[in-house]
Amino acid sequence: QVQLVESGGGLVQAGGSLRLSCIASGRTFSSYAMGWFRQAPGKEREFVAATNWNGGSTYYRDSVKGRFTISRDNAKNTLYLQMNNLKPEDTAVYYCAADRNRMVRVTTTRREYDYWGQGTQVTVSS
Repeated sequence: QVQLVESGGGLVQAGGSLRLSCIASGRTFSSYAMGWFRQAPGKEREFVAATNWNGGSTYYRDSVKGRFTISRDNAKNTLYLQMNNLKPEDTAVYYCAADRNRMVRVTTTRREYDYWGQGTQVTVSS
């Protein structure tokens, strides 16, 4: 069992930056692929970014490429999402998730992730 706790959300103006963190409990964090998802009001939860066990492979949804960076520090059991040049359409609750069945490869499919955090709100004003 893995518990995930996100932090770092907040209110920021368009063009600003935020860094989200996700701290994982347990000793298996380094063996899981990890991902970030987001959910805006009235919309389905969508994939944002994912990384394999050592950060060697990363994937992003097209709308955040070049602006967001996913990374991890396995020694600290922590996953990060650096978000730059934020836009109002990035406003959502952001969730981190762990995929216990994948280590080297990653998936962008929400249902493939086994553990989820409680989410952190990101609001971007125009």
